[in-house]
Amino acid sequence: MGEDLRIHPHLQFFRRPGVILLLLSAAWLHEAGCDGAQQAKFEGPPTTRTDNVTEVVQGVEIIDPYRWLEDRKSQETQAWIDAQNKYTQSLLASLPGREQLKQRLTELEKIDMISWLPVECNGRYFYSKRLADQEQFVICMKQGLKGSEQVLIDPNPMGPDHSTSVDLTAVSRDGTLIAYGVSQQGEGEGTIDLLNVDTRAGLPDRLPKGRYFGVSLKPDKSGLYYTRYETEGWRVHYHALGTNPAEDIEVFGKGFGPDKVIYADLSEDGRYLVIHVAHGPRDAAEKTEIYYQDLASRGPIRPVVNDIAARFYGSIGGDQLFLRTNWRASNGRILKVDLNNPARDRWREVVPESDAPVAALSLVGGKLVVNYTRNVSSQLKIFEPGGKHIRDVALPSIGSAYLDGRWENSESFLTFSSYPIPMTIYRYDVVSGNEEVWARLKVPVDSNRLEVRQVWYESKDKTRIPMFLVHAKGIQLDGSRPTLLTGYGGFATGYLPWFTPTAVLWAEQGGVYAVANLRGGGEFGEEWHKAGMLGKKQNVFDDFIAAAEWLIRNHYTNPSKLAIEGWSNGGLLVGAVLTQRPDLFGAVRCGYPLLDMLRYHKFQGAQWAASEYGSSGNPEQFKYLYAYSPYHHVKPGTKYPAVIVTTGDHDQSADPLHARKMVALLQAATTSGRPIVILYHAASGHGASGLPLSKQIEETTDEQTFLFWQLGVAGFQPLSSKENR
Repeated sequence: MGEDLRIHPHLQFFRRPGVILLLLSAAWLHEAGCDGAQQAKFEGPPTTRTDNVTEVVQGVEIIDPYRWLEDRKSQETQAWIDAQNKYTQSLLASLPGREQLKQRLTELEKIDMISWLPVECNGRYFYSKRLADQEQFVICMKQGLKGSEQVLIDPNPMGPDHSTSVDLTAVSRDGTLIAYGVSQQGEGEGTIDLLNVDTRAGLPDRLPKGRYFGVSLKPDKSGLYYTRYETEGWRVHYHALGTNPAEDIEVFGKGFGPDKVIYADLSEDGRYLVIHVAHGPRDAAEKTEIYYQDLASRGPIRPVVNDIAARFYGSIGGDQLFLRTNWRASNGRILKVDLNNPARDRWREVVPESDAPVAALSLVGGKLVVNYTRNVSSQLKIFEPGGKHIRDVALPSIGSAYLDGRWENSESFLTFSSYPIPMTIYRYDVVSGNEEVWARLKVPVDSNRLEVRQVWYESKDKTRIPMFLVHAKGIQLDGSRPTLLTGYGGFATGYLPWFTPTAVLWAEQGGVYAVANLRGGGEFGEEWHKAGMLGKKQNVFDDFIAAAEWLIRNHYTNPSKLAIEGWSNGGLLVGAVLTQRPDLFGAVRCGYPLLDMLRYHKFQGAQWAASEYGSSGNPEQFKYLYAYSPYHHVKPGTKYPAVIVTTGDHDQSADPLHARKMVALLQAATTSGRPIVILYHAASGHGASGLPLSKQIEETTDEQTFLFWQLGVAGFQPLSSKENR
């Protein structure tokens, strides 16, 4: 087993009494060019004490020098956060080009924005929209397609810091009642409120603050079903309107622990309740159970499938349950189950597995709309319920698309976007195929001046990996282009082209924005996912490193001009490759990450990720987790690239303790003279959730200015608004 099962020698550094932490005081490169010609001094980071907690895990002695930083509530940790934030701002506030970059980001992001597809109920259209001068999304409605826009719930006046957000969770079948969530500062917890759409009066039936996952209103508006996280795990409840929520009935969940994700939905007609139990993250569960209840006959809750180690997603059309599954089909297929006789021997395959993985299924107008991922781009096909192919939905180019609507109505809405193409929402009739633009985001960017290419390269084990490149047309490949490489590689999530302001920024600077479609994602089906999870997670890091090497070898850039970024699972990705190949990058942006992979599962919602990563409580899984855990592979005396880590205090998916500990460790270890900083938000959750738009722009400005600075881009020089339009 070699070094993987021994205490890494560099951790002995933290066992020495009176260890002196290294302070950054060397120069940083600012002048454009490979080596730079100017040097500028900056103060080192605040000192951080070590406590060197020692424990034995699976027979291996582990030393944690910053265990004390796990305690968010301690005054010492709070003082550390404040000092680090001041240090970060002292470096970033006056960097050349910062205000110009912020201005360009503001142009790209402060626009009238619709968050997602509208929901139609009884001729009314419900959606969330944020005007250019607003900080948070507002729940709106139109009476008919040509009706005037009406504001239903506006969170912007709800607090002086604009950190209150609302989320439309359910609409009654007749469009007269909505349920919506209210949360503060990006917390994973919030309340569920109800609004009479006609009178604009709120109902007294407020569900108390908690973690909710799905709300369904009964068609007769007599009650609602919801899933809430309890001490024992997720539980499905029923609330009768007009009663005390404290007396709500627990419908389902007893016996399932907190590692199972449970959610429930009502069929459109309200006859059936469908319950899913995911063994792990919903989109990457190792197994999904499905149960249903016929509410019309007041029948018992019955299993559809609970004994197959595969993923199932059920949607009801009439009396038929359509299952999207990877059971005996790595790329996915569609099965039909008659709920009047759901025995497994009567299941029917209606859409067989193809050479492209199935990403989603929508039931609209009595048809099946199957969303495939083909060569990392969306492809939509429409089928009859029996499986006959009707037509493909024409899309403008490579990109991401999603279509949804109601089983009872042929009207649907389709969203499309790509790296240089802002989101457009189309109104699409699944029967006739007619379409029209419903909303188009007006972003000041000339997409015709940007080029998107897909290239393929070999990873360490010779597996071919695709990568998208976004840059201005006609750039010269001289090996010195500032380049930002990103990726995800996990949880069966496909990383498809989507409009990204960051991609525009880098392309407009004469640089390159690169997205590597790594194993562990869902771009090529379940086998692709499995090739990058659990004991094969190192494949993901190898794929990313190979992408960087390809960009250098093909004269797009060089290590001093190459930055990497990733958030969430992508934060783990860049944390791992940062420790494995610090020589390969000039700067790193690591957002909302998991980094201590021996302890991640002990905190908040991350325990659900054990089916994807494994757990150090398992002797075999400990071996590979310890082999790549970024926090355990930071070596004193190493010349690390510049690093900026972003986190939010209310992150319940990736506890901010990971960011705190990693920053302290890197600051103490690096000898490169490049800064290691943290952006710590006291009022945001995972992925900057809850942050007002202006704060989101500030965050992106800080991160991208830091990267441009460290790559030697001598001040941001945006194209004029006139040129961009």
